Amino acid sequence: MKIQWAVLLVLLLVCDWRVKADGSDHRYKEGDRVPLYANKVGPFHNPSETYRYYDLPFCSPDHVIEKKEALGEVLNGDRLVDAPYELNFREDRESTTICEKSLSEKDIAKLRNAVAKDYYFQMYYDDLPFWGFIGKVDKDNLDPSEYKYLLFKHIHFDIFYNDDRVIEISVQTDPNLTVDITEDKAVDVMFAYSVTWKNTDIPFEKRMEKYSKSSSLPQHLEIHWFSIINSCVTVLLLTGFLATILMRVLKNDFVKYSHDEESLEDQEETGWKYIHGDVFRFPKYKSLFSAVIGSGTQLLTLAMFIFLLALVGVFYPYNRGALFTALVVIYALTSGIAGYIATSFYLQLEGTNWVRNLLLTGCLFCGPLFLTFCFLNTVAIAYNATAALPFGTILVILLIWTLVTSPLLVLGGIAGKNSKTEFQAPCRTTKYPREIPQLPWYRGTVPQMAMAGFLPFSAIYIELYYIFASVWGHKIYTIYSILFIVFIILIIVTAFITVALTYFQLAVEDHEWWWRSVLCGGSTGIFIFFYCLYYYHARSDMSGFMQTSFFFGYMACICYGFFLMLGTVGFRASLLFVQHIYRSIKCE
Repeated sequence: MKIQWAVLLVLLLVCDWRVKADGSDHRYKEGDRVPLYANKVGPFHNPSETYRYYDLPFCSPDHVIEKKEALGEVLNGDRLVDAPYELNFREDRESTTICEKSLSEKDIAKLRNAVAKDYYFQMYYDDLPFWGFIGKVDKDNLDPSEYKYLLFKHIHFDIFYNDDRVIEISVQTDPNLTVDITEDKAVDVMFAYSVTWKNTDIPFEKRMEKYSKSSSLPQHLEIHWFSIINSCVTVLLLTGFLATILMRVLKNDFVKYSHDEESLEDQEETGWKYIHGDVFRFPKYKSLFSAVIGSGTQLLTLAMFIFLLALVGVFYPYNRGALFTALVVIYALTSGIAGYIATSFYLQLEGTNWVRNLLLTGCLFCGPLFLTFCFLNTVAIAYNATAALPFGTILVILLIWTLVTSPLLVLGGIAGKNSKTEFQAPCRTTKYPREIPQLPWYRGTVPQMAMAGFLPFSAIYIELYYIFASVWGHKIYTIYSILFIVFIILIIVTAFITVALTYFQLAVEDHEWWWRSVLCGGSTGIFIFFYCLYYYHARSDMSGFMQTSFFFGYMACICYGFFLMLGTVGFRASLLFVQHIYRSIKCE
């Protein structure tokens, strides 16, 4: 156990939350060199398709120095290298030549293709991110064959400082200082830059606020609050529906079923009381069912920890890789929860092969995620993109899985095996199951899943757009408190709607509610995936095989995670409800 904690401590040190510029305190004297790193270039509309800065024929030093990066930065596709510009502290520069470069026909074709796809570059100056386009397309002529492709050859930096600290940086390009790269012919280009330093009163502590202001603008906040009000109305309506319908129906049922047995002798039992001997009959595929509940509980715990970190301010804008680091480390640490819940529940269901159940639990979410990653990493390698993980990073992730995730999963399983808790069934299960009566089509699994997933999805769909625009675009999302409220509403609505559908299922004497409650609870994940299809085609400009693969590949994994998590919520709520109503009557 000590070895595992030692390994985890080392990994946490490797995956440092904040990456500071050369370990400095961000204080400089006039003339000091301020760290400037070029990160990546790529098509503006394809956020996953990014390449190394020097993959394009820019001016490059003789020896390119790569910055050492934390795990989260590498997972984020960051590949920082020394930039060719010298932006020393408080040193203004007029037009300064970086280099005079002879661009071959091949280089011209490469740059023209980049300009046509709206390539942008990203850099970090004293840990402040900034962006700029490498060129523009002159579309004065409507005929695409007559478009002019222009490459910017001069960049101007405006840098703001307060005392001895850098506060803000912006980049501008002069549309008059360009090179025409429309035709495939070699050309000599002189790349240059200029720098202007300006004083500002903004304190150092608030220098990151400008990056998060866009998501806090009044018009955006109104939409977020409208989203929450919409969700709250949904919750209130659903709660009211459950309170009036279910409680009234249940009250009548309790009164009817608690009458003297003499008055019931001549009546045939109907409804959910009629199946009391079957309702706690254990489901088919016990091992898979327990693995789903274990994995779903782990993912719910992971989500709660991520929200906790977000609310305390860990994921401030452009804290490079912090979210990915948190996801990897917390998932590894919570694997013991999955092992404990899955094994404990499996043994409650009178399962015998708990070791196989534990292996299934460990692979249920990680397996599809790993296969998806292998395919997408192969695609990224074929494209030579920064999204392709280096061998060393893959090795670190495998070490985390081998030395932290797997041992904790096994320890959780052993603890679950030794807990020896018994399943609390208020009614005795009969030897032979009752036949389920013929039911109309809308009582089937798929229609019920459609009804169950629609309400929770309607409570979150407005917020989904902003999350997608942040993850798969260039917008910034920082209102984590609102997102947390929406997440809690999602959990509540999922639990309520699953309980309601479980009651209606039992009322028509269909006792196979175990898997149905998981499928109905998790169906919101399927709705989110359909929203992915809509977002890709209607709300984004993403294109190309690599970007499409990354979008649908990783979103499929996220939707699958939501399916497991919300399916667990639906089952737990239904189980509590079913145990409660059958405990309230006399079971023969």
